[in-house]
Amino acid sequence: MAEDTLFAEVLDQANRSDPYPIYARLRANPVSRQRDGSFVVSTHAAIRSLIFDPRLSSEDLPPSHRPRTGNPLKDWLLNPIKDRIATAHRPLIFRDPPDHDTLRGFVMREFSVPRVRALHEPVGREVDRLIDACLGRDQVCLVEDLSYPLPVAVICDLLGVPETDEPQFQAWATQLATALEPDARHDEASRHKTVAAFDAISAYMRNLIRQKRRNPGADMISGLAASGPQGKPVMSDFDLISTAILLLVAGHETTVNLITNGMLTLLRHPEELERLRADPERAPRVIEEVLRYEPPVHFRTRKALGTITVAGQTIPKGAPVILLFASGNRDPARFADPDRFDPDREDNQHFGFGGGLHYCVGAPLARIEAEIALVALCRRLVRPRLMADPPPYRTGASLRGPERLGIHIDGIV
Repeated sequence: MAEDTLFAEVLDQANRSDPYPIYARLRANPVSRQRDGSFVVSTHAAIRSLIFDPRLSSEDLPPSHRPRTGNPLKDWLLNPIKDRIATAHRPLIFRDPPDHDTLRGFVMREFSVPRVRALHEPVGREVDRLIDACLGRDQVCLVEDLSYPLPVAVICDLLGVPETDEPQFQAWATQLATALEPDARHDEASRHKTVAAFDAISAYMRNLIRQKRRNPGADMISGLAASGPQGKPVMSDFDLISTAILLLVAGHETTVNLITNGMLTLLRHPEELERLRADPERAPRVIEEVLRYEPPVHFRTRKALGTITVAGQTIPKGAPVILLFASGNRDPARFADPDRFDPDREDNQHFGFGGGLHYCVGAPLARIEAEIALVALCRRLVRPRLMADPPPYRTGASLRGPERLGIHIDGIV
């Protein structure tokens, strides 16, 4: 395996169940130029130095380009306009300051501490309802039975999406998540599917926003769609649509992986599962270590706006950059015995939710959902054990987690 093709190995589905040996090889060269011209940043110190560097841009998506339809009106007039709008109004994770900061400010105003704290009881009730639905069975699939439906229900309720509409989001969200995968971005067929999914969910959100403006509620979309002091909307409709889509997709895709990776890790470390069962107060420490040890997001891509020198390597202007957060989380120069799962670890400054300007806005909510879910699973599942190890993984290398997680149980209490 050549050093300049190591990241291609990370993207290879064959290595999805255990990419960590590849990360260890990459860390031998903290900033590694790959054969395709990209630069992979793999050590904790190098990543930390770059996540705050204004010369590193998040606006790295290729311009939107809808496929030809054969209809001259669409191909030469309507679709080029849609492409320009989509490119100019990306979700905030693909925006730089000042646009990013403005949009993030609107979102953080709605993602208030009281609103998130008030979710403890509803999340607990939903977790118990989902576990109760498995009563009488001797096996469960964690993804299908809990870790997918829970975050979807929570984020849809927060945003004000009707419960009856929840099922249609799975296919849209799965496809839109490929925007984080470097290989999918440059695959024409995948890009066309992403455009189709974006158009479908945009049409849904446009209609929902109109409804919220006519009949506002206490939900986040109603708040974001509200008028400002002069009677004008505080966000443009295009930015509001892309923000609502981001919150819906990011609000559950990463949490699905966090809960699933967390339970998988506990099943592989049964002594820690028993400790959490006996002492639920350990949950925050367990979640922080899961975020370091098996994070839901393994990397994010950036683009160099200027020449950057880091760890003895010069990244030229315009070069693609991959911040390999999951590798930094296992860096022995930062964490003692980094390949050991240790919830009692001190000074656990991981990149489980990214960092810098783009630190995950939904991190407090994800922590609440994961803590409540893992405590309930440990408490209520009788003698849980894995049906297959490793389990089958989702195709994505960036948003990494099992596609299914089958668990044998002797019952549910």
